[in-house]
Amino acid sequence: MSNTTYLPSWDSLDQRQTPAWFNQAKFGIFIHWGVFSVPAWRKVDNSLFGSYAEWYYASVYGSYRNNDDDFHAKHYGSDFLYRDFAPQFKAELFDADAWAALFKASGAKYVVMTTKHHDGYCMWPTTNAHKKNWNSADVGPQQDLLGAVTTAVRDSGLKMGIYYSIIDWETNWSHRAEGGYFVPEKDRLKFGIDEQRYPQEILLPQLKELVNTYQPCLIFSDGGEWDLSEEFSQTKEFLAWLYNDAPNRDEVLVNDRFFSGMPGNHGDYYSTEYNDKEGFGKTHPWEESRGIGKSYGFNRAEQLEDYCTSQQLVEQLIGIVSKGGNFLLNVGPTADGRIPTLQQERLRDIGRWMDVNGEAVYDSQIGGRLQSDDARCAFTRVAEADYLIVNKWLSEPLTLNLQAGYRPAVCQLLCKGEALEVPFSISDNTLTLQPLPYQFDRGLEYAFTYKFTA
Repeated sequence: MSNTTYLPSWDSLDQRQTPAWFNQAKFGIFIHWGVFSVPAWRKVDNSLFGSYAEWYYASVYGSYRNNDDDFHAKHYGSDFLYRDFAPQFKAELFDADAWAALFKASGAKYVVMTTKHHDGYCMWPTTNAHKKNWNSADVGPQQDLLGAVTTAVRDSGLKMGIYYSIIDWETNWSHRAEGGYFVPEKDRLKFGIDEQRYPQEILLPQLKELVNTYQPCLIFSDGGEWDLSEEFSQTKEFLAWLYNDAPNRDEVLVNDRFFSGMPGNHGDYYSTEYNDKEGFGKTHPWEESRGIGKSYGFNRAEQLEDYCTSQQLVEQLIGIVSKGGNFLLNVGPTADGRIPTLQQERLRDIGRWMDVNGEAVYDSQIGGRLQSDDARCAFTRVAEADYLIVNKWLSEPLTLNLQAGYRPAVCQLLCKGEALEVPFSISDNTLTLQPLPYQFDRGLEYAFTYKFTA
């Protein structure tokens, strides 16, 4: 256990070192699941954030960025409230052990699950009085979904983290929405509370309840970065408690979305989604998240062409890791608890690639001793080994630049079974790599990893 005592100030909190497991892991699985998985609909939009089905409450049922042609009224009726979906969220086919086995097979090392999205519905039997009949134990599945996933994930040898929305749409005001609120007035008046009571009565008690009950390795905050003030969110006070008193204080880490002004400035790691920002440089840990399609929550409106191919996902993983980041890839289960078959296939394809090439990913750093302007190439480094990852099979020689003084002695192509020796030559600070004949039975697919050692 750390002997450091952290004060509720950024001068103190920003001195904390990000727990080492995060960089070692590199690849994680995100889960967006909840009441929004019942309607599971939002018209597919190519604009950034425009297809998020987990935003049904605000953007299909409500009017915020709604381009769905009265979908809700047509199919459910204008008197059908968003909360009326909750009894249909039954999770009757949910199998936590099968989920965990799939995540492990993908090559991921950690999992992050929604505990409360912006709609306020809780995926655990919270003791918070304001969430009575708005949690998975009281209405819907009538079980602790977070607890089941947490146990299965940890039993499989992976780390378990949580997503928690810092806001509740039924309570919190926003400058982003017309009229200041994301959801209709009738819902806010019936289900919301006075906003000034929110931090002390919902936000902080629930965060501490989650930490003390489930001891997550990671807290992915979200929503606070749009509007909440630092004072309102009481982030410094919460983080001082977390770093000093949490039962897993040496393991847990947080991202940067608790309040406006936090992104890219404070937090154990910085977070982007769907490439909305160009990373955060090379000195601070960061993570990119996205869905396999254009939504985090399951979206029935998505077609095959809206999903990334396995090739595209592997290339995104490589690109993020080569820039020093982590990749958090989302699955959106259905209301009955199934992970859609296409999403399962994508994860298994990535896992098959990681079985062969994972040593260039896990615990890696940004490569620098090998360099190239060729868009096919990415570089990482693990200990004293340097890795070149190429997203096209080399059918002709490839020239690389060498850092001054760096002279590798051996190059191997990673594959199933024994690695293949690759011939190369060095002249001054230039290395020329020779192509090999393709071998179909050696697990060579999507991208190809060359390992250089002294």
